Amino acid sequence: MAGQVFHAPLIAATEGLEIGGIVTGDPERKALAGERYPEARIVDQVERLFGEIDLLVVATPNRFHAEVALAAIDAGLPVVIDKPLAPSIAEAEQVLGAGGKVTVFQNRRWDGDFLTVRKLIDSDRLGDIVRFESWFERFRPEVGEGWRESGDPADGGGQLADLGPHLIDQAIVLFGPPVHIYAEVDRRRPGVEADDDVFVALEHASGVHSHLHMGKVAPLAGPRFRVSGLKGGLAIDGLDSQEAQLAEGMRPGSPGYGEPEGPGKLAFAESEEVLPIVPGRYDSFYEGVREWVSRDAPPPVDPHESLLAMRVIEAARTSSERHETVPFGE
Repeated sequence: MAGQVFHAPLIAATEGLEIGGIVTGDPERKALAGERYPEARIVDQVERLFGEIDLLVVATPNRFHAEVALAAIDAGLPVVIDKPLAPSIAEAEQVLGAGGKVTVFQNRRWDGDFLTVRKLIDSDRLGDIVRFESWFERFRPEVGEGWRESGDPADGGGQLADLGPHLIDQAIVLFGPPVHIYAEVDRRRPGVEADDDVFVALEHASGVHSHLHMGKVAPLAGPRFRVSGLKGGLAIDGLDSQEAQLAEGMRPGSPGYGEPEGPGKLAFAESEEVLPIVPGRYDSFYEGVREWVSRDAPPPVDPHESLLAMRVIEAARTSSERHETVPFGE
């Protein structure tokens, strides 16, 4: 899904980038890739593209992120790795220690709702922030198949490993690393191997508390964001539209692409306002990749920030296992 829904359409829509090759061994996917991107060379082994491309995007299952990225780095290629950076901190450190150019696809930094939250916080209209609440919940009572439901740590399945890199990264972008972490990481559905109901609380050095909810057992899913400040607060419901639009075949630049489902709400002591949500811009990531590769600009996402989020996830698992708040240092 990552290559088909996210990366290939965004690359194709970015001026200055083109898809030179696609790696898949599946006959149906080969046929679909050739139909959608006839200019691309379709191969079943990534090494066959080395020497023919300028950048490799690693959109494999999490288990193979480090292995493929290290091979590309050894071949002298810059690498985009879909989050998470690797299935383990040791492998992530190995990738970052290999000396190559690496960035991570933390696409939800460019969700329209998150861009709106960031803009409001930066404007100081809400005053000093007290609490940041973020929900990314679904209701999927039946256990699915595939590595995302796997309990094997090498697969990187479960909600904390899948959605945690997004929600934790967003909180750190807004408020910096946490100093204390409390988490509840549970498996609720019968027969499930990986965690499917997760709550993570971060206390940041500034005193802000981030409460992050993620899971598949939420028939009445919470709002997307609530932010409380000493001057006012905001509320945003519904998910960013871009993933669903890309899955349906819409592309950046198409009419309505990235447009939100509806406005949010601002609340102050004596008044309320409608909060316009800015359009989402996942294509901004690949515009940043183009400048990073061709003009040696900074990467659109510093991979060490993604490693930091992985360390927070590890501490969250420790907190849940011990049933206690744990300290955290960079």
